[in-house]
Amino acid sequence: MTPHRRVAVTSPQTRLAHSRRRHRSAWRPPTLDPGEARHALTVYRAQRLRAAVALAALFTLLFGLPLLLHTLPTLDTIRVAGIPVSWLALVAIPFPAMVALAHWHLHHAERLETTEPSRTPTHRPPASPHRRPHPAQPKLSTGEPRPLPRADLGR
Repeated sequence: MTPHRRVAVTSPQTRLAHSRRRHRSAWRPPTLDPGEARHALTVYRAQRLRAAVALAALFTLLFGLPLLLHTLPTLDTIRVAGIPVSWLALVAIPFPAMVALAHWHLHHAERLETTEPSRTPTHRPPASPHRRPHPAQPKLSTGEPRPLPRADLGR
């Protein structure tokens, strides 16, 4: 038997793809205008707060329901259609409650994204030029409050 020479078979498209110049530049995230960046940060903080509330409600549901059923053993004796109420509670309560919780969280997260920057819950409007000075701040001759000196913290 004569040895056969092995030949790699490739598509012409593969050769073209390998011969093309590849872009190897580093990817940079897009930058935002300062106003958009502030708005994005306030939306992020508000959504993070809502997510913490949703997670707390989820943990309360998942760990509270078994604790409730453990503390109320009389639910094992009450039967509906021959099935203990505690079993029905384990099947009928968690999943619809999780769907409702997910819907609530998604609705509020989307609403926070579509609101104007001035209506975002954690947004603080810029200070008014006519705001009252702190009582400890002496006024300048122009009527503006004089900045308080910074405390030297042992530096």
